[in-house]
Amino acid sequence: MALLTFFPFFFLSLYLLKPAAAITCSTSCPAGGPEVKFPFGLNPDGNPNGPCSYPGFGLSCSNRTHELVLNLPQSGQFVVRYIDYDTQQIWINDPDFCLPRRFLRSFNISGTPFDSEFWYTFTLFNCSAIEAAEGGLRTIPCLSNQNYSIVASQTTSFFDSTNVLQSACRPIRTFTIPFVWYGWWDGVRLEWNNPDCRSCVQRRGDCRFRNRTSLEIECFNMPSQGGLSRSAKYGIIIGVGIPGLLSLIGLVSFIGSRMRTNGRRGNLPSIEFSASISPSQAILITGLDGPTIDSYPKTKLGESGRLPKPNDNICPICLSEYQPKETLRTIPDCNHYFHSHCVDEWLKMNASCPLCRNSPGGSSEVTPSISISSS
Repeated sequence: MALLTFFPFFFLSLYLLKPAAAITCSTSCPAGGPEVKFPFGLNPDGNPNGPCSYPGFGLSCSNRTHELVLNLPQSGQFVVRYIDYDTQQIWINDPDFCLPRRFLRSFNISGTPFDSEFWYTFTLFNCSAIEAAEGGLRTIPCLSNQNYSIVASQTTSFFDSTNVLQSACRPIRTFTIPFVWYGWWDGVRLEWNNPDCRSCVQRRGDCRFRNRTSLEIECFNMPSQGGLSRSAKYGIIIGVGIPGLLSLIGLVSFIGSRMRTNGRRGNLPSIEFSASISPSQAILITGLDGPTIDSYPKTKLGESGRLPKPNDNICPICLSEYQPKETLRTIPDCNHYFHSHCVDEWLKMNASCPLCRNSPGGSSEVTPSISISSS
């Protein structure tokens, strides 16, 4: 009778512990591009709240180019160039490669799950083609023509050319945009914090919904030391666990019968369990000190004001062109150039390269540990 009562509860427990089957969703567009994984999903018509994605993370394939696109409700469609699931960042660009035109119209990420750690303020100016050429100004090709040139000026604590341009050019509009990549017409980087799947991704698990009725997430399919698949684990549980459980029940029944027959009593053995739980490492990164920053190599430009690489003549922090006899600094291990005063201020607050995010040194790591024991 005891066995008839036990088995229904045993199989019910196996069913409840098994995660809900994932809905089959596409992971890429016909033109290729980044792989689509949770929390993103390819939803019909780019619906941000479809069944294949976490709310607000719906993507779609462009009807015109078949590329992966993200639809921002108040700003329109943008092509997805790259998704970093480890750091939860997404790079987007204008399908026609003219981000300044999109910024002139509207760029608003309110009401979306995305944000940006850094924001920049720009002013666009309309200058004559002659003034732009004589002043060595860097124009925006997709907004300029042979008669006039559109020039961008960024206002920061390090650099502000607004007053210079106002004397020779006509201001068009000032706006604030998120972090931009290699010149602000080449792409925008956005970030998200919820849902947080970083720990699961770093442990090579599958982050997805815990069940189909809530927004709770869980990490499934964690790799084991033996490399067994999930189906193999369930086979072991059923093939080995049930016979072993039956043997254990028979042994307990036999011992109980012998004890009752001999009129003896026994005490259950005391079993102590101890477990040690070590959470994922939490790394605390701080800025660098002055001597460390001063140890990084400097380069003084010549009369040309340009570096050997053709794409390196603009400081990625203040987005202004390098001028002759300016002093630049190079970050070790990644060989990226910056204005010395720009990158020095950056490294005092961030112990990593502004472009590739590599940490050249000087940061500290704090790894907490938790120990739990029970009996």
